[in-house]
Amino acid sequence: MIKPDVKPVPISSWREELRTAIRDPKTLSARLKLAPGQASSAAGSDFKLLVPEAFLARIHPRDPGDPLLLQVLPRQDEVGAQPPGFVTDPLGEHGASRVPGVLTKYHGRALLVTTSACAVHCRYCFRRHFPYASDNPRRDGWIRALDAIAADPSIGEVILSGGDPLMLDEADLGLLTRSLATIEHVKRLRIHTRLPVVIPHRVNPELIAWLRSIPLPVTLVMHINHPNEIDTDFAAACSRLRPHVQFMLNQAVLLAGVNDTVTILERLCLKLSDCGILPYYLHLLDHVAGTAHFLVEESRARILIETLRERLPGYLVPRLAREKPGAPAKHVLV
Repeated sequence: MIKPDVKPVPISSWREELRTAIRDPKTLSARLKLAPGQASSAAGSDFKLLVPEAFLARIHPRDPGDPLLLQVLPRQDEVGAQPPGFVTDPLGEHGASRVPGVLTKYHGRALLVTTSACAVHCRYCFRRHFPYASDNPRRDGWIRALDAIAADPSIGEVILSGGDPLMLDEADLGLLTRSLATIEHVKRLRIHTRLPVVIPHRVNPELIAWLRSIPLPVTLVMHINHPNEIDTDFAAACSRLRPHVQFMLNQAVLLAGVNDTVTILERLCLKLSDCGILPYYLHLLDHVAGTAHFLVEESRARILIETLRERLPGYLVPRLAREKPGAPAKHVLV
């Protein structure tokens, strides 16, 4: 069992952590004592590096194969000719936007792209080529986005996504959730975020006060791929979050060299459970340009999940899923 850290949380310290995050591949290599050539400047130029100190502290120096490092390190594999099928919009999201920032891929749900900003730049990100400049609902104060949601009575759940919605300050978050709560047919709110694990200090008193103010039931979906991401600071953040949300779930991406063994997946599921988080989805890699080196074949993924079922109770085994453009729902494989 992970024992939460009880030290006080510095107010707004997450902003300072974000300001001092590493943004240069050479600096990252020097800090982690990596050999020359491990980081690609070309890849880092195409999709910028961003690694906060809190996440960096969990990466082992002098280890080019560290599973957390592999998630953030720009590599030469990302640039140049791409394998067939690896494209800039693998999920067809550009065609699913009815107004800027509102994606309606599945019945009854609307996804709101709240911001382009994240606290860490994951190299496998399926939105690394997303046109955030044009799909920006904040430019008109959310009015068109909220009007579109209000005009569709089939939408019972709104998903705050991005980027990462917790990159917004509490004033913006409060304005958005108060407005959503006035729409009669919106009954549930879901928040997709990586910030609590990347910078646990983001879960500060202001954020908790915002969560407490939301009149809708809230599901918080984390994104954690490896058990080494889970430390005592994150466990403490979860203990602060848990009383104020209905569910805490996790969705991971199956990544070659990162979490593609049964032992790692088992450890991940158990550590999530210790934090009160239910493993939800294990996604096959979306075929986005620049990410083919992370690919784990579906046949191997199925074996991993079936073996995981032999080791864990059913409720701790995530569903292996693939998202297909234009499909009415995620395709659950096992």
